[in-house]
Amino acid sequence: MKAPRRPPEPVQVIKQRRDATLRALVEGVPYIQYLGMQFERKGDELTGVLPFDQKLIGNPMLPAIHGGVTAAFLEVTSIITLSWTYLWEDVESGAIDTDTLKSGGLPRLPKTIDFSTDYLRSGLPRDAYARARINRSGRRYASVHVEAWQDNRNRLFAQATGHFLMPQRRD
Repeated sequence: MKAPRRPPEPVQVIKQRRDATLRALVEGVPYIQYLGMQFERKGDELTGVLPFDQKLIGNPMLPAIHGGVTAAFLEVTSIITLSWTYLWEDVESGAIDTDTLKSGGLPRLPKTIDFSTDYLRSGLPRDAYARARINRSGRRYASVHVEAWQDNRNRLFAQATGHFLMPQRRD
């Protein structure tokens, strides 16, 4: 005899679980708060947002966003996107316990193996956006390409490629 089928969860419950998981990931990394980074979520797609703040300026003569801030913005966007993708099935199925996440029970994040940033133009004193694309993701290793822009998605100011060691699943 088949087990009775569970009715589907209301979409609002799933959205709340998605939001809680993303919030826990972002709030679990203090440097993200220091930079003021945020993430916008549309379904399974994330966009990193770096709201402009004067403390982000490296060269006040230009003025331009500091290169280290730009690289960190790209790397953090890559790591959060990888983590989000890694957790997606568990979030959708309800296997993620949002109460555990809120109390600091975050899953381990991917670790950077190498990260190469291309600075294409100066980051102007305004909000910046980034989106990562996972080129390869296996059990142990992932490769990610990430692009950053400001006013126009087609005029990138930086891009990067990174390789990451993926956390081991506890199945």
